[in-house]
Amino acid sequence: MEQRKLGSTGPTVSSLGLGCMGMSEVYGPADRGEGIATIHAALDAGITLLDTGDFYAMGHNEMLVREALKDVAREKVQISVKFGALRGPAGEFAGIDSRPAATRNFLAYSLQRLGTDYIDIYRPARLDPNVPIEETVGGLAEMVKAGYIRHIGLSEVGSDTIRRAHAVHPIADLQIEYSLIERGIERDILKTCRELGIGITAYGVLARGLISGHWSKDSGKTGKDYRLMSPRFQGANLDANLALAEQLRAIAGEIGATPAQVAIAWVAAQGKEIVPLVGARTRNRLTEALGATKVALTPVHLAALAKAFPPDVASGTRYTAEQMAHLDSEKPATA
Repeated sequence: MEQRKLGSTGPTVSSLGLGCMGMSEVYGPADRGEGIATIHAALDAGITLLDTGDFYAMGHNEMLVREALKDVAREKVQISVKFGALRGPAGEFAGIDSRPAATRNFLAYSLQRLGTDYIDIYRPARLDPNVPIEETVGGLAEMVKAGYIRHIGLSEVGSDTIRRAHAVHPIADLQIEYSLIERGIERDILKTCRELGIGITAYGVLARGLISGHWSKDSGKTGKDYRLMSPRFQGANLDANLALAEQLRAIAGEIGATPAQVAIAWVAAQGKEIVPLVGARTRNRLTEALGATKVALTPVHLAALAKAFPPDVASGTRYTAEQMAHLDSEKPATA
């Protein structure tokens, strides 16, 4: 598999990464055995970057990753971990804590759950409104010096925050949503990251399955699937967005690929510093996603996609209003 370097100071990783969150929660029932088998299949296919978070099912996801990697040489993989999201015993989210003291605590627990001596990329999941980003990154820099973290990343923050963080310690990559129907990063964040030599790990490349070609109005009706609460998956918004998915299906048919493969390939084609994260929970979905690496989008294909999917084409916001309010990445740059 092609390799891509995450920014000027980050690690060299596979051109596709595997997001492991859905193997533990969020998208309805998940099969632990199938999740582990999917991770093994990803590694066999050349994927080296695994993305998780300490709050994904309250540590369950990190322990699942540990089990999957128990017979894998540590240097063969790069583990990316998000921290800082607080949760209660009922699973509810209870804010963000990125104080250096809390960060050291979160890191200690993650190292134990993952069964490793270091984490390749460690990043706050969201900007803590009560802690200057300089303090958070300064604390992480101490953990880099101590050898517990190899690289510092960020997630869902805007250009101003990125610049302030990067001034304290080099940032390897920014993790942010990016897809055919979610192109907010193109307003100024992508330019900022390129200027500073910061890579992008793009999540939501299939808009949480909305443009995968597999979602329908009857999907997600069984089990606890948080997408049913997402504005883009509700009512008239869903109808409009599924119409977009059908446009993608038509273009994909002309290309000779599946909608999911074209959507992933489009994100990868936006720059060599961009690594799409695919959230495959099963080997079948992983096999389909891997096919994206063989999709060569021509200028004609890209023009057709640009016409069908202009910026802000999606109906509805990507998160609920309450969650959108916490996204520093949605704030316009002032610099």
